[in-house]
Amino acid sequence: MAGVIAAVLLLAIAAYACGGGTDYGAGFWDLTAGGAERGKRPRRLIDHAMEPVWEVNNVWLIFVLVIMWTGFPVLFQQVFTTMWLPLALAAVGIVLRGAGFALRKPARRLAGRRLYGAVFAVSSLLTPFFLGAAAGGVASGRVTATTTASTDVWANPTSLLFGLLAIATTATLGAVFLAADARRFAAPDLDRYFRRRALGALAAVAVLAVVTLFVTHGDAPHVWHGLTHGAGLAFVVVAALATLATAGLLVRPSGAWSRVTAVGVVASSVIAWGLAQRPYLIPTSLTVAEGAGASATLRWLGVITLVSVLLVFPAVALLYWLDTHGELEGLTDADLRRDGTGEEA
Repeated sequence: MAGVIAAVLLLAIAAYACGGGTDYGAGFWDLTAGGAERGKRPRRLIDHAMEPVWEVNNVWLIFVLVIMWTGFPVLFQQVFTTMWLPLALAAVGIVLRGAGFALRKPARRLAGRRLYGAVFAVSSLLTPFFLGAAAGGVASGRVTATTTASTDVWANPTSLLFGLLAIATTATLGAVFLAADARRFAAPDLDRYFRRRALGALAAVAVLAVVTLFVTHGDAPHVWHGLTHGAGLAFVVVAALATLATAGLLVRPSGAWSRVTAVGVVASSVIAWGLAQRPYLIPTSLTVAEGAGASATLRWLGVITLVSVLLVFPAVALLYWLDTHGELEGLTDADLRRDGTGEEA
């Protein structure tokens, strides 16, 4: 049962990387959009694209945390003890990011909108970096029962590259989804704007992935071996093919299916990392069996997961579908001025 729950944890991490990562990527492009006039239209599209789903994406993070502290308490304790600083910074970033996004639109003064916008954008950059750095610390095997909190645990070569990869992948997802939204609103200039940025971010992902593979050879040998052999290698190949497919779709004006392939890049990369660590939760000190909680707890987690698959996940999937197909458009002033028959009140 521990192996099944570990697989659920990995899939939940992949879901958060894709869902939450898209929102973080939108924040990245908000940060780099330029001044008030130059960045006005990209930021309006970013606001409109994020509004229906940005809070829902945190469901995946909550699911990850619940599985960690109930299903694998030893893992939870070791990770949060040794890497409390980057994880605390990531948590602060999540809170500030949400507050900045929620408050910048209703703010009446330009200075307030700029302040809240800056908080939202900078937090969207730093949060995925610190989360990626924490994942890199786990992958490098620096988190053990005897390890104390230190900079080396999360500021080593593998952690830094994981953090940069997190930024690059979220930027790719954000740009791909924003380009699709621009096509839906018949804004070809914004479509080109975000497709160019998606291609640049995707190139950064490819370069960083290759560099990370070389660095892990010496800094995280167990993960390197897993990424170059067996099931881990299979998902690395899937990620590489999805990268090529995404690039091919982005160079065409239609860009159909680019969102699917971009999600495939991120999801397969996360799964490749998880499979590369087998049979360890933390290479090479904590196996899945050693880190698992009580058998009764794992069985109840299995029941909760089944209930989520049947009830919660379809609802979230429906929300995503409605959002990406333009079914959740907000009311306008014109809509509120009409009566039930469509005539002006």
